[in-house]
Amino acid sequence: MLHNVTFFLQVEKGSGPVRIGYKACLLKKNKKGSRTSATKMRIIAIGSRVFVTSFQLAGVKGVKVESPAEALAEINKMGDASDVGLVLLSDDIGKEIRVPLTNLRAKRPIPLIFELPSPGSKKEKVDYRALLKQILGV
Repeated sequence: MLHNVTFFLQVEKGSGPVRIGYKACLLKKNKKGSRTSATKMRIIAIGSRVFVTSFQLAGVKGVKVESPAEALAEINKMGDASDVGLVLLSDDIGKEIRVPLTNLRAKRPIPLIFELPSPGSKKEKVDYRALLKQILGV
């Protein structure tokens, strides 16, 4: 079974103002390659107050954390929730817990844990070959 996670912008119109939010959709494909079902999943931002507030303004729910250990605990809690599809993590917090995050990514593909630059951070090169070797245990 192949898992394909698609992210889309959802606009909800009602009697009040228009709400814009982001949702993740997990699409399962059968052997022939056609879609069989879709499950809506949530996107969560984890990081500093500024990082989380930026995503909350765009309609993404967030968890403000002060330490990398606190962030790792939140990610572990979200792993048990089946409705979380994507975790956006501030890279300044992700740097210090990169090894445990890589281990989590290797054990379970969902939620997808993606590190994004925090406000004011510098561009950093990522050695994807070393990361892949760590995930595969080579």
